[in-house]
Amino acid sequence: SIYSWRGAEVGNILRFEKDFPGAKVIRLEQNYRSTQAILSAASGLIAHNDGRLGKTLWTAGEAGDPITLRGLWDGEEEARFVAEEIEALQRAGTALDEIAILVRAGFQTREFEERFITLGIPYRVIGGPRFSERLEIRDAMAYLRVIAQPADDLAFERIANKPRRGLGDTTLRAIHHLARGQGIPLTEAARRLIETDELRPAARRALTGLLEDFDRWRGLVDSMPHDELTATMLDESGYTEMWQNDKSPDAPGRLENLKELVNAMAEFENLAGFLEHVSLVMEGTEGSDGPMVNVMTMHGAKGLEFETVFLPGWEEGLFPHQRALDEGGLSALEEERRLAYVGLTRAKKRAVVSFVANRRIHNLWQSSIPSRFVDELPADHVERESAPGIYGATGTGGRQGGVSEEGIAPYAAGPRLGAWRPRSASGPRRTAAPFIEGQVREVETSAEAGARFKPGMRIFHQKFGYGRIKTVEGTRLEIDFEKAGTKKVIDSFVEKV
Repeated sequence: SIYSWRGAEVGNILRFEKDFPGAKVIRLEQNYRSTQAILSAASGLIAHNDGRLGKTLWTAGEAGDPITLRGLWDGEEEARFVAEEIEALQRAGTALDEIAILVRAGFQTREFEERFITLGIPYRVIGGPRFSERLEIRDAMAYLRVIAQPADDLAFERIANKPRRGLGDTTLRAIHHLARGQGIPLTEAARRLIETDELRPAARRALTGLLEDFDRWRGLVDSMPHDELTATMLDESGYTEMWQNDKSPDAPGRLENLKELVNAMAEFENLAGFLEHVSLVMEGTEGSDGPMVNVMTMHGAKGLEFETVFLPGWEEGLFPHQRALDEGGLSALEEERRLAYVGLTRAKKRAVVSFVANRRIHNLWQSSIPSRFVDELPADHVERESAPGIYGATGTGGRQGGVSEEGIAPYAAGPRLGAWRPRSASGPRRTAAPFIEGQVREVETSAEAGARFKPGMRIFHQKFGYGRIKTVEGTRLEIDFEKAGTKKVIDSFVEKV
């Protein structure tokens, strides 16, 4: 799983006895790292994979505490929870370098990084740069700075020919020469240069087009929401398309990071406020020589171990990652489950799995459901600590619900999202619910929703489209969708037509 991107295939292991008749399988089952509770939980999870050579891990060490499963309101609350837990661990004597946060996708690190900077918690991102230092984020910020601060020469120089638009070294040297000679910013030098015959016609047209783009985007600053303006700017400049056409394995992650940047901007009142925030974040990323919290993706965690491991973002579509499922089907699902197994077994004493009820996706608040992996964790080795109204919240005790045929984890209590709100909020927030044709609909309690839906009723689902209800079982609906076939879904994710 960890090395699948290098061409490693689990099938090579599964076929080994067939390819080499008479080979003896020796199972290395004793574990010297994790507690028995962590090993049992991880073993129970991976047992759902068909493509594996079974083994039962055990340890001569302590039984340990069960895995903590925490449901939270949104990503901001999740980052706050993890940071508070880390501070408590530090006060109890745990060294920061014995703590790790393992995420499925690189863009998830942003909220944790910003929270750590706010609280002064030292951290390091292993296997890559910090969010604000990533190439695509620096490029996007350069575009924004040119719009807000036309005299920012470094920003202009960074993105003048990114993506490539025919402004090569010769053109940039001419701009620099004129700027130095007249003591003016590069953008002003560029404006004066296109009025001369110094440039080739193609370069003059390209530079003229770029300056016109800057002027147009700058004119939208006061009339268009700054997050929407950023998305528009990245699209119209060709920067988004550049990464969409890039075939490198890093490209999808860079696109996700750009989307996360746009999501982050919505938290600020204006572009100037966001740019000021980013400058403070950059100042807060100075290196530290002491112990630091480790932040990394699960793919980068192979072979590492930590006393406490936090595993955030265990939600359908994020983990298992929807793109992986779309491209690889069942085999990709099993790879994702192996990844979850690796993440859990990095912990020596404590593992904390968290998921949220709402994520900001493409700048819209959308409801999330827990990962199928959450429901696959053995109940005997899991302690639920969700707040009231969040999926998986304890109330009647024990494990709730089960996994449907489509892998959705419908908990008996239902997604009563309206029953709880975050402890604090940074301003007014739209109701977190599925978005239907651009409209926000209020989330109802399960009892209310169950009373509304009847067999034969026509409904709409944001992912599967239009369909007709076949059966109603509490909060679960079996629906015959016109294009997606028969699916079992949670009632709060459909809209009566």
